[in-house]
Amino acid sequence: MSERTTTRPARADLVADTALALLAERGMRGLTHRAVDEAAGLPQGSTSNVARTRQALLELAVRRLADREERVLALQELPDPREGTDALLDALALTAHRALTRNRDLTLARYELALEATRRPELRAHFDAAGARFRTHLTALVTALGSPSPDRHALTLIAWADGLLFSCVAGSYHAQVPTVPDIRADLREIIEGMLGTRPAPRSAPDSATPS
Repeated sequence: MSERTTTRPARADLVADTALALLAERGMRGLTHRAVDEAAGLPQGSTSNVARTRQALLELAVRRLADREERVLALQELPDPREGTDALLDALALTAHRALTRNRDLTLARYELALEATRRPELRAHFDAAGARFRTHLTALVTALGSPSPDRHALTLIAWADGLLFSCVAGSYHAQVPTVPDIRADLREIIEGMLGTRPAPRSAPDSATPS
């Protein structure tokens, strides 16, 4: 694509996607403006035109990461838990499995950025704001499941998911990917444990009260 036909948003997305790919492949030390130009096939200096400083490049990567992970997770498209949990468990298990398989590099890039954010307070703010999208969706989900402590239970699910992803992408289980049925079984046990019994979906507001 020529310089004339490449719009700025498209160029920014290309730079951000390439930065994420480099983070997954080479780690934080391998992410430079020059490396992004070379990996993306862009003229030298193109990345600097989009993100002048390293901080700006990292922020661009964080925003792109949030957009792409939101599409992968697609929490807003999950089945309504008030209609039963089986379909919801199926969807959540598939989502987690996608993060471990075809979106494995995206997961690796997220861990690189998360660690860098612990050393850069200015990046931490952007990383936390991006993560708030997921927390908001998940808190609404466990609320609909009937959780008496949705904030705490959302944290529990996030901690479990992060632990699973890290262990199977970068930890001691990196060579093993759990199956979708195994992930689904884990989710069912966690949700049942949080609610105290088998998940009983909360009735819709306009449903009739049982006699």
